[in-house]
Amino acid sequence: MSPPRIVSLLPAATEIVGALGLMEQLVGVSHECDFPSEANERPRVTHCPIHNAGLTSGEVDEWVRRALRDSGTIYSIDEPLLRELRPDLILTQKLCDVCAVGYGTVARLAAALPGPPKLVNLEPSSLSDIFENIREVAGACGMPDRAQEVVAKLSVRVEAVRARAQIKTRPRCFLMEWVDPPFCSGHWGPELVEIAGGHDPLGRKHECSVQISWEQVLEAKPEVLVLALCGYDVARAQRDLELLRTFPRFDSLPAVLDDRVYLVNARAFFARPGPRIVDSLELLAGILHPEKFPEFQGKGSELYSKA
Repeated sequence: MSPPRIVSLLPAATEIVGALGLMEQLVGVSHECDFPSEANERPRVTHCPIHNAGLTSGEVDEWVRRALRDSGTIYSIDEPLLRELRPDLILTQKLCDVCAVGYGTVARLAAALPGPPKLVNLEPSSLSDIFENIREVAGACGMPDRAQEVVAKLSVRVEAVRARAQIKTRPRCFLMEWVDPPFCSGHWGPELVEIAGGHDPLGRKHECSVQISWEQVLEAKPEVLVLALCGYDVARAQRDLELLRTFPRFDSLPAVLDDRVYLVNARAFFARPGPRIVDSLELLAGILHPEKFPEFQGKGSELYSKA
C-alpha cells in the first residue's frame, strides 16, 4: 500500500506532518503554511483576500465579521488544483471559521473528489488535544509509532516546565489575543500560562476566546501583559501595541508600570496548535519567571521582545 498523498489546510497540521517526518507525502498546503520551510515549495490550495493585505486590526475584525455574515467563510479553495493534486488525505478543522476553511466547505468538496479522500478533523482545545492530534495524523498516515516518539519528547519538555514553575505566588498574566477590539485568550492559551507558573484572570481555559471590554482588562490589573495576537509576528504586534497605548489608563496597568509588557510571535507560536506549542510554553515560562528559566531568555526578536 503506497503512502497517502496529503493536503494540509492548516499551518499546525503542516507542522505536525513535518514533525512526523512525512513532508515527502505533503502535496498541497494552505496559503498560511510556512513551516517547515519545505511547505513553501508546495502548491497553495486556499486563498484569503486580506492575507498580508496590511489592514489594521480594526479593519481585519470588521472585514471578517462582514464576510462571515454575508458568505459564511473568509477563504476560498482552488478546486481544480485540489483535483489535480489527487489527495488521499486532507487535514482540516472545525475549531474556528476564522482560522481556516470551514469543515463543511471542505467536506462537501472532498465528497466530490475521486476516492474520495479521507478527512481528518483537528479540533484541539487543550494541550492534551494537540498531542492527540499528532497521534491522529500519524495514525491516518499509517505510521502511529512515529507519533509516540514525537509526543514523548514534547511531554518531557512540558513536564520540565511544570515542575520548575510550581510556586505559590503566580503573577496575573493577561494573554491578549486581539487588540481592536480586545479579545482574551481561550482553548490552550490559559493552560499554557498556568503550566508556566502564572494565572490568566481573563482567559477562558479550554473554551473559545471572546471579545471583552477594555474596562475588564483594567479591572483585572494584569502584572504581565503578553500580546499574542492571532496571526501576527512581533513586528506586526508592535503596531498594535502603539494603538493599545492610546487606550484609556493603559499606563496605569501594573504590567506597564513594572515594564512587563511583551510581544510574541503568535504567527508561528501560541495561535498554532502544533508541536511548536511547547516552544510557546517555554517562552511564557521565561517571560513569567526569568529567574527560574534563564535558558528561555533572549531567543531572538523573531520569537518575542519586551515592549
